[in-house]
Formats: sequence, structure tokens, C-alpha cells
Amino acid sequence: MKFKKENRRRRIHYRVRKSVKGTAERPRLNVYRSNRFIYCQLIDDRAGHTLATASSRESGVCEPGINKSEQAKQVGKVIAERALAAKIEAVVFDRGGYLYHGRVKALAEGAREGGLKF
Repeated sequence: MKFKKENRRRRIHYRVRKSVKGTAERPRLNVYRSNRFIYCQLIDDRAGHTLATASSRESGVCEPGINKSEQAKQVGKVIAERALAAKIEAVVFDRGGYLYHGRVKALAEGAREGGLKF
């Protein structure tokens, strides 16, 4: 049986989500990647609340004319800045079923450079 890429990614994500849980002290940094943009959220799974968000769609986050990996790195820095403003220093990284490569890796590196601890 052949699976589409999105179904494969969802199966991997569900498998990872069984063990990766976010708390108020150490929320889950969730990543969603579309063809054009990248989005991330800090989620407290116990309360079911989103604590902070950032995306490459927001105005002022990414300057025009840079490639998508650089945009992802800037989004990582923005989410780290917003997390530190909310007094969050450590997170659990949820790559969303994507490979830790390319834009997902760039976002994680940007968040680390911004001061978040994984």
C-alpha cells in the first residue's frame, strides 16, 4: 500500500506525540511547515493552551528577498524572544513529523541562538 507524504508525516507525528508532552514550565515547541511559510507555537499540553506563536507570514518577522531557510531561522529567533518575554527558557522540540533537516533545523537553531534551551 502506498502512502502519501502527508499521511506518512502525520503517522510519524502521532508516534512522536505519544512521548513528547509540553507543560507550563517546559512547553512544546511545535513546527508546521507549508510549501511557502513556516509556523511555530509554544503549547502547554496540560492546560491545552497556546502560549506564543510566530510565523513567516507575520509582517515584520522576515524581510523580503531571503530564502526560506533564513526565514525559518528568523522565525526561530522571534519565537525565542516571545518565549523569554513570557518567562519561558526551556522547551521540548516537536518537529511535527518532519525530518530534522533544512527549514525545521534552521528554526531550531534560530530558537537556540535566541536563548531557548532544548
